[in-house]
Amino acid sequence: MMVDLTFSRRTVIALGGSGVLAALPLPSFALTSNQAENLVNSAVADINGVIQSGANIDSMVDSFKGIFESYSDTAYVAAYALGNDGRSASDAQKRAFGDAFGNYLARKYGRRFNEFAGGEIQVQGSKIVNSYIVVNTVAVLRNQSPFQVDFQVSDRPGRPVFFNLIIEGINMLLSERAEIGAMLDARGGDLDALIRDLV
Repeated sequence: MMVDLTFSRRTVIALGGSGVLAALPLPSFALTSNQAENLVNSAVADINGVIQSGANIDSMVDSFKGIFESYSDTAYVAAYALGNDGRSASDAQKRAFGDAFGNYLARKYGRRFNEFAGGEIQVQGSKIVNSYIVVNTVAVLRNQSPFQVDFQVSDRPGRPVFFNLIIEGINMLLSERAEIGAMLDARGGDLDALIRDLV
């Protein structure tokens, strides 16, 4: 299935730093390949719908946050990004960070998705890796070579969600952990200050 998506090579490389595929401890599941592929197709279709809506950027960012909340395991991504620093955080801080991190992701990825139009993602198939499913896709863009975008999907929260993207070998989870860690270090380890700045 082909689904239109605003995307570019420059955009996706900017989405994260370098990294390798992380071995993530996820529970066993009853998720099927068809469910995983359908999730990816639906998520991409919704992203494209927001892009084509003509709404202002603030409204689009709000919509992108809703898409992340609907299709991805935002709690897991936030906890992974915080890493070991989350061990000393209170439950209230973890909740506040999760909400602020959701805003941060929506702004970061949403604004970049909005910069380009006319591309499409083609689902190539899927495979089970450890305890999750990788949906292999190819991004086909105007006047550029196609490139690989893989969605890692599980039903960890009780429903199908993607919890990571691998874009031409660039691992979103590892990239966000490195970036959040650097942001926290720049604030002297003050998690409350980071939360305020991410909102």
